[in-house]
Amino acid sequence: MNILSIVWNWDPTLVMLGDLDIRWYGLMWAIAILAAERICNYMFKHEGLPPRTLESAFIWVVLGTFIGARVGHCLFYEPEVYLPEPWRIITDIRDGGMASHGATIGIIFGIWMCVRRNHLPFVWGLDRIAIVAPLSGAIIRLGNLFNSEIVGYPTDSAFGFKFVYHDARRAWYEFAGDVPQEIIDAIPARHPAQLYEALCYFLTFGVLMWLYSRKDLGRRRPGFLFGVAVIGIFLTRFFIEFLKERQVDFEMGMALDMGQLLSLPFILLGLFMIARAMLRPAVADIDAVVAHANKEYAREDKKRGKGKKR
Repeated sequence: MNILSIVWNWDPTLVMLGDLDIRWYGLMWAIAILAAERICNYMFKHEGLPPRTLESAFIWVVLGTFIGARVGHCLFYEPEVYLPEPWRIITDIRDGGMASHGATIGIIFGIWMCVRRNHLPFVWGLDRIAIVAPLSGAIIRLGNLFNSEIVGYPTDSAFGFKFVYHDARRAWYEFAGDVPQEIIDAIPARHPAQLYEALCYFLTFGVLMWLYSRKDLGRRRPGFLFGVAVIGIFLTRFFIEFLKERQVDFEMGMALDMGQLLSLPFILLGLFMIARAMLRPAVADIDAVVAHANKEYAREDKKRGKGKKR
């Protein structure tokens, strides 16, 4: 019996601007990006890097996130739709479809592009983005909650959510969101899988911030934070997938769904990165990486100055 069931009757639309609807999900994406930028700004200043580093990282990582998330969804979950007509990856973006595994690949590529241009080691970039990734992921999962999507299976436990927009969408539109109680009573309580994931990601973010600020493992053990983040994110994803409804038809009957299969390589990568970080000697000169980057920045600025004089 669902004694503590919550009736979730949230309107996914935040505001209408003519024919354009601005959704809570989009707002959560914006908040996630802003939160990541603010924390990266703190870390870069703390380590002594100039603003140009953050500007470069912001551009490449945001581009990598959106492109990777969109292309990842289209290729991993609906290849039969998008491979014959690839332009629909762009034209159908308003219909939704973003994949966290694709976003992760895009972020890694964005970090690689950023560090190449800023004289920083690739692992250094991975460790910093790893801290903000679970925080952003948690905020975006709250966006999924506002959208009443990626819901869990019905549950007989004491706690659950009745997703009115998901399970009674026709009635939701017919009654403009004010769905009669008899219809709500017939809606099954479900696991709020989005909320479970968000809470786990917030916890992962807290652990990573503690390891960075209190233990200084971002500088002393390169790769360790990235390994912890990848395991925290994708191990969470792997287990919570057991509570989620299948997202696409081809997953029906599969022992592990696509999200779980895609999570396994990332979990193994995380274990490898932690082992690699712990088996190597701790870094003695923790300021060497940033000192080298700043030296290269100064050299570039000097060359630009000479070029202007000529």
